[in-house]
Amino acid sequence: MTDDQPPSFWTPSVSKTAGPVYLAIADALQADIDSGRLATGVRLPPQRALAEALGIDFTTVTRAYAEARRRGLVEGRVGQGTYVSQGRTPPPRQKPLASGLVDMSMNLPPRFADQVLAARMWQGISGLETSDGLDLLLRYQQPGGAARDREAAAGWLANRLPGIGPELVLVCPGAQGALLAVTGMLTAPGDTVCAEALAYPGFLSVAAHLRLAVAAIEIDDKGLIPEAFEQVCVSRRPKAIYCNPTINNPTTITLPLSRRKALLDIAARYDVAVIEDDAYGALPMQPIAPLAAIAPERVYHIAGLAKCLSPALRIAYLAVPDLRAAMRLAGIIRATSAMASPLSAAIASRWIDDGTAEAVLAAIRGETKQRQAIAAQLLPAANLLVDPEGFHAWLRLPPAWSRGEFAARLRSAGIGVVTSDAFALGPAPEAVRLGLGAAEDHEHLRQSLGIVADLLAETPAASAIVI
Repeated sequence: MTDDQPPSFWTPSVSKTAGPVYLAIADALQADIDSGRLATGVRLPPQRALAEALGIDFTTVTRAYAEARRRGLVEGRVGQGTYVSQGRTPPPRQKPLASGLVDMSMNLPPRFADQVLAARMWQGISGLETSDGLDLLLRYQQPGGAARDREAAAGWLANRLPGIGPELVLVCPGAQGALLAVTGMLTAPGDTVCAEALAYPGFLSVAAHLRLAVAAIEIDDKGLIPEAFEQVCVSRRPKAIYCNPTINNPTTITLPLSRRKALLDIAARYDVAVIEDDAYGALPMQPIAPLAAIAPERVYHIAGLAKCLSPALRIAYLAVPDLRAAMRLAGIIRATSAMASPLSAAIASRWIDDGTAEAVLAAIRGETKQRQAIAAQLLPAANLLVDPEGFHAWLRLPPAWSRGEFAARLRSAGIGVVTSDAFALGPAPEAVRLGLGAAEDHEHLRQSLGIVADLLAETPAASAIVI
């Protein structure tokens, strides 16, 4: 067949009841291009001919071809027809740093294999064209988020924060943007804030940017120690405490309810504001009540979507104690970033409203369970600290290894990890964090964790290759 001969064999099988037919045609076209059934430069059937073959309206095929052009799948040639784009190549797959290995330094939600769900996510995005039109693309929005996005946010948080209203939820440009806004509102340069002795580096960066002193709160195998927090309150008079109580990053520890209540009692006695980073709070099937559900008058609750829905959206929901705080924070968001991306916020709202978000969360949970099983099979339990519903692991090293040497040896084998130094407010333990979600598939994860396990079983001297 030459380029001038339309591929009459290409007649996609599409359902007329499972969703917009034009999207189904575009999805079928993309699948056949990615699989190699349709080569670059091939001329597609004329729109009327395809409409007749499928028994559908001509305008439906016109919309399908327009959607394919939007995705970069096809190109039109005046007077000649529609062709598979010459520059079209299958979507790039993640390239491991070395054969079979991955960079596990990034803590990403694992990629699920449900292509139907993936297509549903894209359909939700493309559906914004008809429901929102150009207003979504050519208009500014309120710095705390449009009313419908705040309503969707309140609905998303309702299971964790019963009774939360949209007037007390702001849409922020990612969890980091929310952290900057809240911490900036609660403190002034030179103030003291406190955090777990092993804390999220993003908060430490915000504190450094705002010129704050950070006091470390001791932790044990149950997480933050309330009595240690009270000692800091007495000696340092902090303005706020930052904590990550559910599936802590990096330790994976979830703070028990008794300690949550004790922490909040102490914060109330010493008038300390609480910043709750609930990045992983959507993952547990039966979560412990968030701090904001126990003491909503004192807690600023940050619920990012990066770990439970999509890192690409850069959207976080910030639940605040009262309307005054909401107004002040909206002003800070306006000053620092103008607003969260309206397009990203609209995508998140669309997915929440039509049930896609819950389906994605369920898929992430299912894939996480499988990856945790692989980690448990390959890594020694004595060294491994994990939460079965989280997708990162805290690996404590045997006495022979230093964290720096262990990470360097892994790096030379093509495996990236994060040493405890990135999180430590004081002396760093000999440990590294592994991101189980970064591997493209189970085979890459098995190979990479196998290398980690083999290295743990050796001594530094036995594995050295210096000549």
